[in-house]
Amino acid sequence: MLSYLLRRLLLIIPTLFGIMVINFLVIQAAPGGPVEQMIAKIRGNNVDATSRLSGSAMETTQAFEQTAETQLYESKYRGAQGLDPEFIAKLEKMFGFDKPPLERFLLMIKNYLTFNFGDSYFKDRSVIDLIIEKMPVSISIGLWTTILVYLISIPLGIRKAVRDGTPFDVWTSAIVIVGYAIPGFLFAIFLIVLFAGGSFWSIFPLRGLVSDNWHQLGLIDKVLNYLWHMVLPISALVISGFASLTLLTKNSFLEEINKQYVVTARAKGLTEHRVLFGHVFRNAMLIVIAGMPAALLGIFFAGSLLIEVIFSLDGLGFLGFESAINRDYPVVFGTLYIFTLLGLFLHIVGDFSYTLIDPRIDFEKRVG
Repeated sequence: MLSYLLRRLLLIIPTLFGIMVINFLVIQAAPGGPVEQMIAKIRGNNVDATSRLSGSAMETTQAFEQTAETQLYESKYRGAQGLDPEFIAKLEKMFGFDKPPLERFLLMIKNYLTFNFGDSYFKDRSVIDLIIEKMPVSISIGLWTTILVYLISIPLGIRKAVRDGTPFDVWTSAIVIVGYAIPGFLFAIFLIVLFAGGSFWSIFPLRGLVSDNWHQLGLIDKVLNYLWHMVLPISALVISGFASLTLLTKNSFLEEINKQYVVTARAKGLTEHRVLFGHVFRNAMLIVIAGMPAALLGIFFAGSLLIEVIFSLDGLGFLGFESAINRDYPVVFGTLYIFTLLGLFLHIVGDFSYTLIDPRIDFEKRVG
């Protein structure tokens, strides 16, 4: 097992490098980079957006006013016509675009090896501080969603497998199909319209993780206030997330129930409970365990992105969305690096979970 673990850890390096290369090339080809974003803000007379260039808003204003006296020139940046070339060069240097792409990429990889993600272009804060600040919100959403999804899906999937073809299986399958077919953000909008003052009742809050007066509340009231705000976003994620795991659990158990060793166990006089949880459960849960890392990563990060945006929850998903819109590349690549690294490690954890569920599995015998 040790040699397999070492191989998997070494495989993380080229995998992570390849993902970063592909995304770096995609980002470079995308229009509307940080320099163009800053130029657009200047064109909108947003002086504060450029105040960090020269140390004071007055100097920046003067630099911008001087561009009226400069001659028009061709620029590779959209909207930069009429601006002083020296001013554009200053913008490029500030964002690191005065270096060729290969040099920027190699410098980024060198810094990322020590988890030095640099500073945000537009928030004047380090990327790692932003990630740490937003992480509790995403963990909170992902943790509750994961717990509820597994508490609902696995028992429901087992029950559907045991009662396959009965009215219970048919009616629950209809619910599962609806949950599988409709995206989580549509459920979120439906819940807002129904329960958050959209058109019917105004029972739950629409925005935020807690109320504005949360710090003034007592301990019990703080917990209740937090849970009250969590009801709608967690419900939207659970409704859209439990369907696939329920079907996976059911199909896995059905496959095992029809095997010969189950027939033999029943013929020996074992109770149905003993057959199901003493023999079938261990084998049937292998495929569920295999899909757990991808499910966790999707629930914690990717799945909650639109939910965080819809309910104004200031987590990693919202941070990534905002950074992508603003072309805040250090934040985009920093969060991508963290997510990818976590995903690769979770897959290794999934392999170890295999051996815990079924000790007969030996990864040392696997080729490669």
